[in-house]
Amino acid sequence: MEVYVSSDMEGTAGVVDWGQCRGPGAEYEYYRRLLQDEVNAAVAGAMDAGATEFLLNDSHSSMQNLRPGELLGGARYLSGRHKPMYMMEGLDASFHAVFLVSYHGSMGGPSSVLSHTYDPAAVARVRLNGVEVGESGINALVALGHGVPVVLVTGDDTTAEEARTVCPDVTAVVVKPSVSRFAADSLHPDEACRLIREGAAAAIRALPSARLPRIELPATLEVTFRNADLAELATRIAGVERAGTLDVRIADTDPIALYRTFVTVVLLTRGLTD
Repeated sequence: MEVYVSSDMEGTAGVVDWGQCRGPGAEYEYYRRLLQDEVNAAVAGAMDAGATEFLLNDSHSSMQNLRPGELLGGARYLSGRHKPMYMMEGLDASFHAVFLVSYHGSMGGPSSVLSHTYDPAAVARVRLNGVEVGESGINALVALGHGVPVVLVTGDDTTAEEARTVCPDVTAVVVKPSVSRFAADSLHPDEACRLIREGAAAAIRALPSARLPRIELPATLEVTFRNADLAELATRIAGVERAGTLDVRIADTDPIALYRTFVTVVLLTRGLTD
């Protein structure tokens, strides 16, 4: 049984500030260890339930936050900042389940620690078939395209609710209720890891009844940018249409193609904000 793990960092218990999840520095070094522990807790739980193979896609910032030699389960480690499929690079139909570990809420939704949707400097909100989504919902497009269910998400309470809008049966482990965008009531790291391990095991044991993301096809992504220049630039990409002063619309019958176009939009518009 193969499990695909996409790990971010803002959803880690204790993380409430950008400085804690961006290196270099002592603060980052401490919190990257907490992230590593949460990732390993998810892998350990899956192993408890019979999973045997793992691919860990490091999806945060420069995408080189974990120590590969310290990953449990003999997990393969996919790292590096240039990945054509970004947070879902490496996923294919050979996998049986998707885990989203240490994820965060959307820029346009309720308060969530360090909320953003791919690029906080460019993207103000994203809607999938008219529903506000964060990175969990957008990334579920790739899982749907490969026919693999998303069975675990960890992070704050807002992240859990947003994930359920697209994957209503997902096992959601809340390690910190958000107080605001820069404050949270975090569990002790040991308790967070215990709950993640238990949740991961439960998610794998329930895999026979797991369902694919509930995304009606053809699907549409509506992206609202922070300024009109970004929206105009996005329309230079084939398949992206202007839908308002700050808005563009992308539609496709193929969820993977839709995700690819969205990622291209993110990478192109980032050039105006870097």
